[in-house]
Formats: sequence, C-alpha cells, structure tokens
Amino acid sequence: MWEYTDKVREHFINPKNVGEIPDASCVGEVGSLACGDALKLYLKVDEQDRIVDAKFQTFGCASAIASSSALTEMIKGKTVDEALDVSNQDIAEFLGGLPKEKMHCSVMGKEALEAAVANLRGQAVAPHQEGEVVCECFGVTDETIKRAIAENKLNTVEEITDYTKAGGGCGKCLDKLADILAEMKGQKLKPLEPVAQRPAGLTNLQRMKLISKIIDEEISPSLQKDGGNIELVDVDGKKVLVQLRGACSSCKSSQLTLKQFVEKRLRDAVEPDLTVEEVR
Repeated sequence: MWEYTDKVREHFINPKNVGEIPDASCVGEVGSLACGDALKLYLKVDEQDRIVDAKFQTFGCASAIASSSALTEMIKGKTVDEALDVSNQDIAEFLGGLPKEKMHCSVMGKEALEAAVANLRGQAVAPHQEGEVVCECFGVTDETIKRAIAENKLNTVEEITDYTKAGGGCGKCLDKLADILAEMKGQKLKPLEPVAQRPAGLTNLQRMKLISKIIDEEISPSLQKDGGNIELVDVDGKKVLVQLRGACSSCKSSQLTLKQFVEKRLRDAVEPDLTVEEVR
C-alpha cells in the first residue's frame, strides 16, 4: 500500500477547481483513458497574461487527482511565464511528497500546463511531446524520457518508469530506456539481460488497466441506474480499493454490493483472488 501524505489525501477527497471553464482562454490535454491517466486543464488568462482561473477534469488514481488539484491552486494568480516555472517536483513538494511510483502524476500535471500554454500561444504541440515513441504501451517518446531524466536527475530505469510510466507495461522497451539513460549520462551501461518470460498472470499495470476497464464499462453504469456510483482509488497487489458514490455511499447494503456484485464481477473478469475494499 502506498503511503500518502495528509495533503494528498485532502486534495484527493476534496479536490479544488474541478470542472471546466466554458470560455477558457486555452485548454491543455494530456494522457489517455486507454493508458489509465488523462488530464484536461482549462485556463482563463486576462489581458495582463495572468491566470485568473484554472480548472481541471482528470481520469486517474488518487495521486493524479491530488496533483491536478494542487497544480490549479499553485498557478492561479501567476502570470503565464511564472506558471511555466512550476515543475513537477514543485507539485510533489506542494503535496508533501508523492510515492515514487506515482511521480508520473506530477509530470502529467506539468505537461498539461505546457500543453495549455502552447494552445494559448498557437503552438500545435509542446516540444517534448514530439519524438520517437519508445514505450508503445503508454505512448511515451524519447524526448519525454530525456526531459524527465534531466529535470529530475534520474539514475535508473526503474526511476524512468516511476516518472513517465515508460517500461511499466510489457517491458519490451527496457533496453531502449537503458540506452537513453546511458546517452544522457554520457556513459556506457551494461546491457540489460533479455526480459525474462513473465510468470503466468497479469502485471500490476495490466491488472489495474483491466480492473479500471471493467469498473468503467460495466460496474459503474450498472450502479448509476440506481443513483449510485463507484470510483477506483488504487490497486495494491490483489487488493482493489474503491470509493462508493451517490446513493451507494449511504446504502445499508453497500457492503453486500461490494462483495456480491463488485468483487464477484472483478474476480470473474480479472483474477479469481482479488479482494475489494471500500475507502472512506
């Protein structure tokens, strides 16, 4: 189980500036639902180039929601150039830190901000989003990886995965990540051993993506018919953490719903030894 700070919990449970700005000056959108994280950032900028409002819509884990909320609080009132000085490390520090495996959420916030500013300035795409796709599972380019290494002083392939998600899927790009790291560090690293055959079953990321898909496409729509809903909070090994929303949150039969419907469906569709727990 990842350890979250009180500030991360606060910005996840009570996120600030959720929603859209109908007359936004610009919009930045990064990530994708298929990859498990997506963020759409709306900015309202006045004639003095100052950000007078910022809102967001996101799909992702607790860290993604908290990072998006923190970002909007940090940049409101700043000029656009001042906002661009906010780094992903600043976002993490604002929250009192993020688990290292979740640092990519702060990077996503920084990228959304840059995409919004590029949109404001009539630029088609932020420079780092260009380049050759290295990680096909999550669509991460070499330019994004190089930038993450430089800005966050990364020293291992594992850290690259933590900050960009590259290499966190099938693992086929791990050698390429090592090559890029060696190039950036100006050293020749020992080639990685070929990726061993993974044991039968799902990787953590594969498990999380499949669970998210089943919840979004089957379980959530079913609960919405009765005025309720459910949100995936986290996946810790075989433990699925969720929050019940709407009518489900106060229903006396909520635990029955969790075990007899949610858990049973996920066990049938994903893995037979999953457990589902509610986070309040």
